[in-house]
Amino acid sequence: MTNPLLSTWDTPFEIAPFAAIKDADFAPAFEQALDEHSAEVQAIADNTDAPTFANTVEALEAAGGVLDKVLSVFFTVAGADSNPEREALQRDFSPKMAAHFAAISSNKALFTRLADLWDRRDTLGLTPEQARVLMLTHRGFVRAGAALTGTEDTRMGEIKARLAVLGTQFTQNLLADERDWFMELTEDDLDGLPDFAINAMRAAGVEKGASGPVVTTGRSIITPFLQFSTRRDLRQKAYQAFTSRGANGNDNDNRAIAAEILKLREERAQLLGYADFASYKLETEMAKTPERVEELLQAVWTPAKARAEEDAKVLQDMLHADGLNGDLEAWDWHYYAAKRRKADHDLDEAELKPYLQLDRMIEGAFACATRLFGLEFTPLDVPLYHEDCRAWEVTRDGEHVAVFIGDYFARGSKRSGAWCSAMRAQARFPKVQAPVVINVCNFAKGDPALLSYDDARTLFHEFGHALHQMLSNVTYESISGTSVARDFVELPSQLYEHWLEVPEVLAEFATHAETGEAMPAAMLEKVLGAANFDQGFQTVEYVASALVDLAFHRGAAAADPMAKQAEVLADLGMPKQIAMRHATPHFAHVFAGDGYSSAYYSYMWSEVMDADAFAAFEEAGGAFDPDRAKALEEHILSTGGSQEAEDLYVAFRGRLPGVEALLKGRGLV
Repeated sequence: MTNPLLSTWDTPFEIAPFAAIKDADFAPAFEQALDEHSAEVQAIADNTDAPTFANTVEALEAAGGVLDKVLSVFFTVAGADSNPEREALQRDFSPKMAAHFAAISSNKALFTRLADLWDRRDTLGLTPEQARVLMLTHRGFVRAGAALTGTEDTRMGEIKARLAVLGTQFTQNLLADERDWFMELTEDDLDGLPDFAINAMRAAGVEKGASGPVVTTGRSIITPFLQFSTRRDLRQKAYQAFTSRGANGNDNDNRAIAAEILKLREERAQLLGYADFASYKLETEMAKTPERVEELLQAVWTPAKARAEEDAKVLQDMLHADGLNGDLEAWDWHYYAAKRRKADHDLDEAELKPYLQLDRMIEGAFACATRLFGLEFTPLDVPLYHEDCRAWEVTRDGEHVAVFIGDYFARGSKRSGAWCSAMRAQARFPKVQAPVVINVCNFAKGDPALLSYDDARTLFHEFGHALHQMLSNVTYESISGTSVARDFVELPSQLYEHWLEVPEVLAEFATHAETGEAMPAAMLEKVLGAANFDQGFQTVEYVASALVDLAFHRGAAAADPMAKQAEVLADLGMPKQIAMRHATPHFAHVFAGDGYSSAYYSYMWSEVMDADAFAAFEEAGGAFDPDRAKALEEHILSTGGSQEAEDLYVAFRGRLPGVEALLKGRGLV
């Protein structure tokens, strides 16, 4: 039989034929695709014609199409709907992929061609976009070690292969810990929990095969439990399970893996001539240097810590008022913060949540995109990889723009968190192709599914990433969509969060699940008034994680990352009632791959811009000002990585922002 992964996809919009694909198809398709890509690349390297942009750079852009198809499907299901067979395949694929791409980057004949083009770049008559692609391609090869020779070249290949294995192992260990732990609750354990939380926990219990409701480590379940459960002993148990993921001394323990990853990254950077991994990684980002990153983070840390310490005193007084002696603990913070929010803002999560229906929030995200960019969304009835998934065709003025897929519900087969990826990126070379974009979230199931305000913000955030992919309008896939500097990639996503807080958006789409009535004006005012509530806590837990990440990659690699983590937090004076948002053993942003290593600060760097960028709308005609929307698409959403990030932002705003807008936006000044 023909392998569906290798055949022409005669499906609507050439969406992967998920219904026809079996796990047994992946390995043979992967091996054939690797061989085809290797042959394509070697043919480019062996070309006896003088190097040109077309026969070298464009030829590289056109190569690997089959491999892209296979991997796009595999990594989609491996992340969002894993099983033991897929996990085994991922462990097998990772070192082979690392070796494959290491062989390409160390192909001396190929690099000689690229170096020749780079040396002659000013005489080639390239368009600005072509010049950018040449620069990025050449730079990518150099930074991958293409100029290394002999034992250094060999060692670089070994390091990449080992890092690929370790990153996969880290991810799978974390998934296993998250999948295996749950806490069963009796009816007597439900005191204080609102109906929406109990319903979500019952649904989770069904998924886990339990006889009743359960608490899992999924944020959409554990956060409400910590907010509302009157059982301090159970809050402690759940909190400690959540924060100890990847550090339980079992087969899923990630601490030794993290140490080895840091050591290999240090060696990799030094082979390339850098003092440390942070210097290597940040060179191509907007920040450029570790010093600039630390300057930003420390500027935010000081006021955030002061606010958090003030808040901790208030919450501890509330604890004592409940007749409990001793100090406020980390598993108490959410509980008393929720009580304080109700007291200060008369805002109760249990009263708010029925107004935040998942389907209505999706409609709201779509409607904002319609008003801003003229996009229309029509449901598609196509087979996808899981029954929870749904798809829409995205059009503008009747013309096809993209396919958008949403996979919103938590399940044991899905890794935690939320993300956006392009199963197919936009490009016009070697053929015109429209993007297929997917948002994956981990919301609690329900009938209807109800979101917390943070969940709703996550939905808008990931859809901002999706817009960056869908509105891309470049020639080459390598610079399409979110292929931008890591500390620029979060700008569109964090900027789009602001539209959730536009009063007219909530007024229209925040409707009650039972009555259908719009959120009352008084509640809407409370929601917006409480937007910055608990920002001390939220900022401290994030910035602490970012500073630990930065410290891990500056200077010599720590032999004991947990000791290094403790040292950094002690030097910061980390409030004892607050933990890092992502402790080392479950810091997947940093250890599952290189993406956010030394770069977890990126969310904060982008927030400096997103606060300033939304202010540009407010200073103009309001949140839906057409001129600002047009400029946002023209200079940021459509341009991908075709220009330097700073130049793109300045083209949109006229200047670069300062940290003041961020501090003001978080209510820290």
